[in-house]
Amino acid sequence: MDEQVVTVGLDGSPESLAAARWAADEAKRRELALRLLHAWVMLSPPTPDSPAADDQNYWAKRIVHDARTELGRRHPDLPITEELVAEEAETALLDAAARSRMLVLGSRGMEPVASFFLGDISLYVVGRAERPVVLVRAGEADEARTPEARERDVVVGLSLHGPQDNLLEFAYVTAFTRGVPLRAVHGTGLPVQAFVPWGVDPGIAKELAEKAQRELDEVLRPWREKFPRVRVIDEVRLESPAQAVVRAAAGSGLLMIGRRRHRAALAPRLGPVVQAAVHHATCPVAVIPHE
Repeated sequence: MDEQVVTVGLDGSPESLAAARWAADEAKRRELALRLLHAWVMLSPPTPDSPAADDQNYWAKRIVHDARTELGRRHPDLPITEELVAEEAETALLDAAARSRMLVLGSRGMEPVASFFLGDISLYVVGRAERPVVLVRAGEADEARTPEARERDVVVGLSLHGPQDNLLEFAYVTAFTRGVPLRAVHGTGLPVQAFVPWGVDPGIAKELAEKAQRELDEVLRPWREKFPRVRVIDEVRLESPAQAVVRAAAGSGLLMIGRRRHRAALAPRLGPVVQAAVHHATCPVAVIPHE
């Protein structure tokens, strides 16, 4: 059972501190507590009689303490707890995610080398967590606090196949708590027969867009009724779903996308849309598991 808490994983990097700032702001908006988690497999058991100078956990404690001090100044009324765990980071983060409303992690920039190493922990957790995982890059949390950023809409990328209740609930609650519009985007590539020697057949493109728009309206109708105060801008883009969500997210406050819990045995845990979003979106990305 999840606790009324947002958990952020800390490792001392600028990216994890940015994630902590973003997590604190989100916990405040949702009226939840914040948990600061640091996992280190070599963490020593507490020894009260040992002098402070010999404390092998000094830097682990310092990472969490410094983050708590800064966040406490930003949000003096926010309940904050600290958790040091003597486990591998992947194991600790997945366990914490199961006990949280969401897990927030730092994400490095997407230049080739950094992009490769990002997958060591963050992508492993994103592909296995049973709760929403948000990836935040260094600087994004501070940018999100500017007056202009607070008015940005949030974007949800939607498929038109299968239930997506977890994703839609997360998206609508996010827009509601922020008081901003929700942009619902669906991308669909054009079929081969739509292409003609001089470009794209406008009749086929229009027919495909209208059909997708009707289906998108059906998906959103019950949620519009449930959240009447959330302004929704729905949009069908005639391009691949991955391109659609990444382009739509430009300039937004958050991109939210779904991840199917159950995929084919040999299929990768993260589909092409999630991969494109976490590597190329220019805003924080929330990945929400659903059936």
